[in-house]
Amino acid sequence: MKTLQSNEYSLNENQVSKNIVLLKTSGQINKNVYIFNLSSNTMTTTRRLSKLISWNIFPYFRSHPDVHKFSVETVQWYPHDTGMFTSSSFDKTLKIWDTNTLQPADIFHFEGTVYSHHMSPVATKHCLIAVGTKSPKVQLCDLKSGSSSHILQGHRQEVLAVSWSPRHEYILATGSADGRIKLWDVRRASGCLSTLDQHNGEKSKASSEAANTAHNGRVNGLCYTNDGLHLLSIGTDDRMRLWNSSTGENTLVNYGKVCNESRKGLKFAISCGCNPEFAFVPYGSTIAVYTVFTGELITVLRGHYSAVNCCVFQPHFQELYSGSKDCNILAWIPAPREAVADDISEKSLPQQHLNPAYEDAWSSSDDED
Repeated sequence: MKTLQSNEYSLNENQVSKNIVLLKTSGQINKNVYIFNLSSNTMTTTRRLSKLISWNIFPYFRSHPDVHKFSVETVQWYPHDTGMFTSSSFDKTLKIWDTNTLQPADIFHFEGTVYSHHMSPVATKHCLIAVGTKSPKVQLCDLKSGSSSHILQGHRQEVLAVSWSPRHEYILATGSADGRIKLWDVRRASGCLSTLDQHNGEKSKASSEAANTAHNGRVNGLCYTNDGLHLLSIGTDDRMRLWNSSTGENTLVNYGKVCNESRKGLKFAISCGCNPEFAFVPYGSTIAVYTVFTGELITVLRGHYSAVNCCVFQPHFQELYSGSKDCNILAWIPAPREAVADDISEKSLPQQHLNPAYEDAWSSSDDED
């Protein structure tokens, strides 16, 4: 059973068919990508805890001739339809898969380990995939031409996280082991728009080493809010920061210590359709839930037996999915609210009952016996 503990999982929701998730595995044994239909019996429910469902994926392991040679780090659906998805791996490749044939339609090769990749969810005028690798240069791969169109230079160490803006199709955020977050306009020759500064330019209060850095450690997690107005970052300095994506200003929201021991990309998630918005952050074998704009730690979700590697929020189901080294996928479901009698008018209800779909109903499995 020791070999099972080396496997890691990452989920990514489909942008069109919301009942389907991609699953990636990594480790010494399995390097496959799996697709599960959430509305079918493809994933067998093995146990039900308070407000969560768990699936164990080992019964569905299958070998594939085009399997990645090393751990798969990122998977993503093509944003506009379900006919294609992508996967990148420590084997220095990015693979473009045809969903119908489950064969690679194209393969991009890189000189170094691939930590992360991302396609713009809103792009209509380009088909670029941003790729972060062991190289300090950000690679941009063009699906139309099948080649690496150009590179973005500016980081000093490997690029661990990349994220396109969901608001502007040409704006890209990248995080590096050099502690810096850079915003790029890929149409510009110079590329870099700005380098985010945790001190907001107040150099007199910053040491020379910390000046013009976003974190005092490796930046290994980036995630935009759904409206694209803010960018959330996580670093190995055990800090999470919220940035105004238009001005590049650190909003100075205090989340406290956010434990981050990952030496590669950290896959965390931000809710969509909730008020307030929540950030779901892997925290050891648990998931810490923070309010994005106030920094309050709402709860800690417990249910996994080993380190959590990733979180994905599914806005259409209002569910959270998490993957862990314990070889389980957990679906976290908000607790249902009590039904309100039809003869009670909305005006007579307390404010919190007016929009139950937007309330904070996330709960740990420890909340109920």
